[in-house]
Amino acid sequence: MGWRQVLFANWPVDPSVVRPHVPDGLAVDTHAGDAWLSVVPYTNVDVRPTWIPAGWGVALPELNLRTYVTHDGHDGVYFFSLDADGLLGVLGARLFHHLPYFYASISIDTDGDRVRFESERRHPGARPARFAGTYHPTGDQLAADAGSRAAFLTERYRYYTQVPSGTLRYARVDHEPWQLYEANVDLGENTLFEANGFAHPETDPIHYYSPGVRTIATRNRPI
Repeated sequence: MGWRQVLFANWPVDPSVVRPHVPDGLAVDTHAGDAWLSVVPYTNVDVRPTWIPAGWGVALPELNLRTYVTHDGHDGVYFFSLDADGLLGVLGARLFHHLPYFYASISIDTDGDRVRFESERRHPGARPARFAGTYHPTGDQLAADAGSRAAFLTERYRYYTQVPSGTLRYARVDHEPWQLYEANVDLGENTLFEANGFAHPETDPIHYYSPGVRTIATRNRPI
């Protein structure tokens, strides 16, 4: 996959806010005492099995709400929802990767490095969720050193999920370190928190932007 034009919009919250929404087998990960809820819009390009030649994959614009967890010493991401504009991709991700994907209508408009991202969930039977925002990078590239807040929120190389039977599963995600910048963000609408059972955080968000990375993910497997 290629993840492009990525915004990390991150809200610090008390760990007690996140804990009821995370499977018991996972520990809520914190930085400086805070758990985090992150909204991440981006364009997923050239999505394909590794045996298919480059350029033959599909594009899959995506939007997710996630938090940060650990299991047995391995840190990772736990997704509450992933909205994507691609019905077959959504069905495949639900079936083969056991991830909570929802079909959505997503539009992305770019003007240089300025991105306008809009999403409206249209998945049958799902809670409605809308997002609209404009973002672009500012300043010089950040040094996301080990232990920094920026590294905590972005340098994650596993995701965890839980199937209806209760079994925890994971996949490893490999890529080069993110090229990060601070971001100027104008959020017009965001109902992802309410759609996933959260009150909208009252804290101020921290924003990062990345032009993207090339990514390879392993198959999803039981822990």
